[in-house]
Amino acid sequence: MNRKIEFGRPRKAAFLTLGCKVNQYETDAMEQNLKERGYEIVDFREKADVYVINTCTVTGIADRKSRQMIRRARRNNPDSLIVAAGCYVQSDEERLAENRDADILIGNTRKDALADILDKWFLDHPDHVLKEVEDMSKVTDYESLMLYHVNEHTRAYVKIQDGCNQFCSYCIIPYVRGRIRSKKPEEVVREIETLVQNGYREIVLTGIHLSSYGKDLDNMDLIGILEAVSAIEGIGRIRLGSLEPRIITEGFLERLVQLKAVCPHFHLSLQSGCDTTLKRMNRHYTTEEYEKAVELLRKYYKDPAVTTDVIAGFVGETEEEFSQTENFLEKIKLYEIHVFKYSVREGTRAQKMEGHLPEHVKAARVLRLMNLTAAQKKQYEEKMVGGVFEVLLEEEKNVGDQTYFQGYTANYVKVLVKADSSSAMERNRLVPVKIEGFLDGKSLFGKISIEF
Repeated sequence: MNRKIEFGRPRKAAFLTLGCKVNQYETDAMEQNLKERGYEIVDFREKADVYVINTCTVTGIADRKSRQMIRRARRNNPDSLIVAAGCYVQSDEERLAENRDADILIGNTRKDALADILDKWFLDHPDHVLKEVEDMSKVTDYESLMLYHVNEHTRAYVKIQDGCNQFCSYCIIPYVRGRIRSKKPEEVVREIETLVQNGYREIVLTGIHLSSYGKDLDNMDLIGILEAVSAIEGIGRIRLGSLEPRIITEGFLERLVQLKAVCPHFHLSLQSGCDTTLKRMNRHYTTEEYEKAVELLRKYYKDPAVTTDVIAGFVGETEEEFSQTENFLEKIKLYEIHVFKYSVREGTRAQKMEGHLPEHVKAARVLRLMNLTAAQKKQYEEKMVGGVFEVLLEEEKNVGDQTYFQGYTANYVKVLVKADSSSAMERNRLVPVKIEGFLDGKSLFGKISIEF
């Protein structure tokens, strides 16, 4: 287990994130932590002294990819120190320890202590796998990760909530993330204040179950923290991560619509447009409630971009049930549907249910939903042509012999903006853009306008 790591120079550390934006936030915070301790951060493909893989376990495929990336790190440098962290470690600690593919295992509560854990390893050089993994069912405190710089120059994802109490039948997350826990409001505000001071124009609030924010705190909830963040001087945009439809009420929206920095882009988790399937999934709403939430958003916001997730081919899903999902989605006309093929996750109730579908049936249903969302996405974007929208410029793109800046509107629609020498075109600027049409029939494009 002893690694031949040179001393007398800054140790090199490489990071890799698997899974969701919450994982990416945690990785960015760990990376920041090591920078502050004098580590040099290098690309994961380079030779490093320490490799940190922040793993995912949402599906069996995610487990396999996590194992592959841990082994790849070892191939990159056989003498390196390998750290596996996160959800897969939490779910399969014993297997990882037995295989000894990683030297250090960190679960979902000790990522904030990464630098100290590395110091301990370099001091003791243990000949066994060092495990920092707690029983998540007993965890009540929010991990004190904080982030002030991220690699992305315009948008910062800020995790304000962890854990989930929903226990959907297909999901392992409550078991590896524990019960709901919220970051203290004063810490949220301080973190975002610093990010805004450091030049980030857009803040995205994320969490494992964001709608639960504040339920473990006194006198605080999601709309309350949004009001506090909106009051930060210099805040540009505030974007929300995935929400549950039941949080969308008249009372919530009456307060939300007053916060001008909040983007009219709402990701409402659906998973199925069939009530029978939703019940098997143990989702806590009906299609009627979901439709009501969408209607309320359209009442308070003009043409909000409503996006969702749908699982195709869930256990026991009949052709009739899937058709109900198709019909429901065609009826409510969302901007974009993120389609996932149901994947069996060991340890969930769904794994033990009868009626698992053949892969070819699931794949065919995914394709049908992909075609549906492509059509609805195009219909939504076509309505934007001729309008003027504020775009946050992010990166330069060359398309043919024309130079564009790529950016996103407040409703999270990608737009290519013609580079104009007469205008100051640079990353991290919010500019008014008149949408002229589609480039190659795909991406919207436009030019700087004075009409905004």
